[in-house]
Amino acid sequence: MPPILNAQSVTKQFGATPLFRNISLTVEDGDRIGLIGPNGAGKSTLLAILAGQVEPDSGELAVRKRARAAYVPQDSRFAPGLSIRQVLEKALAATHVNESEREGRLRELAGRAGFADLTAPAAALSGGWRKRLAIVEALVSEPEVMLLDEPTNHLDLAGIEWLEELLSSSSFAAVTVSHDRYFLESTSSQIVELNRVFADGLLRVKGNFSRFLEEKQAYLESQSKQQESLRNQVRTEIEWLRRGPKARTTKSKARIDSANEMIGQLAAMDSRTTVNTAGIDFEASQRKTKRLVEFNDVACDVPQSEIPTETGPEPAGSRRLFTGLNFILTAGMKVGLVGPNGSGKTTLLRLLRGELEPAEGSIRRAEALRLVYFSQMRELDDSLTLRRALAPEGDGINYQGRIVHVASWAARFLFTGEQLNQPVRNLSGGERARVLIAKLMLEPADVLLLDEPTNDLDIPTLEILEENLLDFPGALVLVTHDRYLLNRVASTVLGLDGRGNTGRFADYAQWEDWLAEQDQAEQGVSQQNKSDRRSDGSSPAQRTGTETATSQSGKKKLSYLEAREFAAIEKRVEHSDDRLAAARARVESPEISTDAAALQEALVELDVAQHENDALYARWAELTEKAGPQ
Repeated sequence: MPPILNAQSVTKQFGATPLFRNISLTVEDGDRIGLIGPNGAGKSTLLAILAGQVEPDSGELAVRKRARAAYVPQDSRFAPGLSIRQVLEKALAATHVNESEREGRLRELAGRAGFADLTAPAAALSGGWRKRLAIVEALVSEPEVMLLDEPTNHLDLAGIEWLEELLSSSSFAAVTVSHDRYFLESTSSQIVELNRVFADGLLRVKGNFSRFLEEKQAYLESQSKQQESLRNQVRTEIEWLRRGPKARTTKSKARIDSANEMIGQLAAMDSRTTVNTAGIDFEASQRKTKRLVEFNDVACDVPQSEIPTETGPEPAGSRRLFTGLNFILTAGMKVGLVGPNGSGKTTLLRLLRGELEPAEGSIRRAEALRLVYFSQMRELDDSLTLRRALAPEGDGINYQGRIVHVASWAARFLFTGEQLNQPVRNLSGGERARVLIAKLMLEPADVLLLDEPTNDLDIPTLEILEENLLDFPGALVLVTHDRYLLNRVASTVLGLDGRGNTGRFADYAQWEDWLAEQDQAEQGVSQQNKSDRRSDGSSPAQRTGTETATSQSGKKKLSYLEAREFAAIEKRVEHSDDRLAAARARVESPEISTDAAALQEALVELDVAQHENDALYARWAELTEKAGPQ
């Protein structure tokens, strides 16, 4: 079989700036490719070329005959007025799925993704749930290859785990642009880095992200040796040229030509391998106070309309995000703040800043406390030039008591002199993040409050950010879905479960176990009660030939995602039972017995409904057995 996608010698540039030249990349059946690279290397553009959304300036893309490619861009938007069901129904119709199969596939995909209410407006979903819906919408076509551009940027931690499970259990090939190192480690069988430091413009390594790092290091060491050898040869040839060889002989001419060629090769190699890194160095105040912020039995209520959820914001009323929070933030603490979307992470940061007052309890702050806040909204005045965004007045910046020219300050964050007079609106997401970090570094802080700072940052910048956060002597409160960063930087994890409960943990894994226990405890329905749902009196376990789950020492608990699926599956079974009953009633209807075409259609519908029902009960039995007695 030919490759699903075959891009050969593609080149793309915007204006006078080339993103990449003569790049070749194939996607075969079963490939799980993680596409990485520094900001500005052209990853999103290359993905859009593979998807047929963007035409290359040169080169060509060949697509296997009748192969389906599904593309999920970074920003997932849906037309106002469309419900989740309507979005998926349109996708099913557009891909010409047999009408009798549509409902079953719709419910199966939506159920696996965690959508309980299909009538919710798609445009009103939170960013994470919109991303889930966009992925499910793409899955409708049963593609041979999925092309995902930064899918983890908007997903919460539970959503990332859902996507990891989806990619691990599916048969389609995938190309995913991501900077999430744990995600790349768990989902990729190959890593491709798009980067001008490589002679071919990219480096492709079979294996997970850890294997890629080893191979990349070996490649760069080999290239460095080759570069040094070439440099020595060039030095010898330059000395010979300086002696003024006579160019009359053929041998002298050939050597001169060879020397010039080697000089050109070395210049090209030096140009490729010159790597700049962002200079991040947060400045702490000289405060001696140990206790910075103290929460005493704090509860927080917010209007429903401000809470992003699966079903979109509620129109009225308020909801308690958490209650009874007792927590002391001291100098040097590195706190990772985690929780599902809508659990109150950003609201808690607003409480820390004093933007909100608690509904109950009290918050004490140290006198003249200096807090520096990085918002996930990336608020920048798009009308400003980069120069004015970095230096609002004049061309000098006061950094740690000395004046730095704005051009030097911009270069520290990987901006060129040409970009200084360009408007901020032209910057990429990663570049906007670097501007905000540059501004934060000018403010001495007792406490850094960082709300999703890693979105759009490339891996080298993430590594520098990690080192500086670890070295920062003040306190840090970090909201991030980057589990690698969280585990490396956070010395304690403050977790919210979205139901009003809070807990303090040693690491992310401990919080995840606690959250799964919270999910199971809330179900509050015995296994026997669930079994009684069957009209014929049989339990799910009896239907699938498995034994009723009993308490066993060492039984594996449900994962967080399985616990969420378990909590919602009874409602899905109810819908499936209703659909099966309606399909059976239609087949048994006297009016249809004399209409052969209608009877055939009803029998097909009954078969689809029965298949879905059997699959749901089998899955219910599987989860029930794994969960053990309730």
